[in-house]
Amino acid sequence: MSLLRIEKLDLDIGKRPILRDVSLSVDPGQIVGVIGESGSGKSMTAFTVMQLLPEGAVARGSVTLDGHDILTLSEPELCALRGNKVGMVFQEPMTALNPIRSIGDQVAETILIHERVSKTEALNRAREALARVELPEDRFPLTRYPHELSGGQRQRVVIAMAIALRPKLLIADEPTTALDVTTQAQILKLLERLVREDGMGMLMISHDLAVVSDLADEIVIMRSGEVVERGPCPVIFSALQHPYSISLLAASTHAPDRSVQVEDTPLLRVSEVRRSYRTPRKTLFGKPGAFEAVKGVSFDLKKGESLGLVGESGCGKSTLTRAILGLEEVQGGEILLAGEPVFTGHSPNRDVRRKMQVVFQDPYGSFNPRHRVDRLVCEPFHLLDTPPTGKARDRAIEEALTSVGLTAADRYKYIHEFSGGQRQRIAIARALIIKPELILLDEAVSALDVQVRAQILDLLADLSDQFGLSYLFISHDLSVVRVITDRCLVMKAGEIVEQGPTEQVFSNPQHPYTRELIAAAPDLPELA
Repeated sequence: MSLLRIEKLDLDIGKRPILRDVSLSVDPGQIVGVIGESGSGKSMTAFTVMQLLPEGAVARGSVTLDGHDILTLSEPELCALRGNKVGMVFQEPMTALNPIRSIGDQVAETILIHERVSKTEALNRAREALARVELPEDRFPLTRYPHELSGGQRQRVVIAMAIALRPKLLIADEPTTALDVTTQAQILKLLERLVREDGMGMLMISHDLAVVSDLADEIVIMRSGEVVERGPCPVIFSALQHPYSISLLAASTHAPDRSVQVEDTPLLRVSEVRRSYRTPRKTLFGKPGAFEAVKGVSFDLKKGESLGLVGESGCGKSTLTRAILGLEEVQGGEILLAGEPVFTGHSPNRDVRRKMQVVFQDPYGSFNPRHRVDRLVCEPFHLLDTPPTGKARDRAIEEALTSVGLTAADRYKYIHEFSGGQRQRIAIARALIIKPELILLDEAVSALDVQVRAQILDLLADLSDQFGLSYLFISHDLSVVRVITDRCLVMKAGEIVEQGPTEQVFSNPQHPYTRELIAAAPDLPELA
């Protein structure tokens, strides 16, 4: 008998159909992967199982969990079920955790809500749950707060909360999207171990085909609220029938055509750059310590080149990026753009700063939602001594929007009116509007669906060819770096441990850390 069985599920929110005739099942000890683009209905399917639906949602069909008819239960009965019979792991651990409560208290709270036990016993069981997710108390005291942990460690706390009561079903909704490749591999291995140890069923929701194909026993592919294909993994990938399934797999390995000519002249030169931070005193009268985040990093980025920078969280990528942008002063070495220093004395060089722009990971979070697109796109004008006004300003905004595949009329809209891919196009338009020579792309496609990601990579390649742009592509997604960059830098513990032509680094890595990164990346099955 199936642990979870969904049969002919329809879901409407208001008058809008969200799910249509969705059927799937999860057995004890089985991992079922649900994949599809944003808006495909995969998360809404999970929320229907948890009955965490928005107001006005109407579900029809059958959802049975461990013998319980979910759609007929009252709210008190559902509250008893959530966390007890079914646990959920969300994509962003920092928003799933309470920043002002310790990790021990948050895991213990899950137990106290569902069982009549003392606070001491709940904390003891929280200690056990955290140890099971490889956060032992001797290294990670229960009194720690979420901000004191790394992204991967925070995700382990969220998993500990989900499994504290040993539920029969675990729902993991994009649990590794924001994690670097080695941390991602560790979290996936942890989830698989917990499923096997407890005999849980797991519903794994993801837009990353490679992640799901490495983990799942069965694959369900969704599009526009419907299941278009399903089958055992990896057999399904050798027998895909639906055109959408085939296009989804093809988009995962898409490599954009790039024809830009790389010049020999360095555009960006980073020479022996160092950056340290003070750490707290270990004793009352002791001297503050120092943590060296960037340790004598040197590299060149040539005109027209796309350069990749990869490494784990905490390796120094973000610190180095801030230094290049003139946002954080270095304590040694030099950074030159087109032969001019990024810093003049202790201040960023304004003339140099206007020659480079940045595109961030989260396009929605990098915009003020109260402003229209025209105001958002022209924000970099503050770097110009004489920014355009009137018709010249309007013309610059329209040119920037049309260059990224949007329309001039989009300038009158607000950011919430666009999809994730369109928002990232607006972010690129904002970076282009003052015609920079260098664009830094900080995880610019890591949160996008594979088909949208392929479109953005094509756009970046076209813009590079059209405007002669150079890119510094910072990413933990090795598959993206491999198809979009000419050369690749590998960073570990503040140092560049390997660099060279991208394909050479990937096909013949020399440093043990590079080999470890590549080995940790999930493999995508071949399309038959």
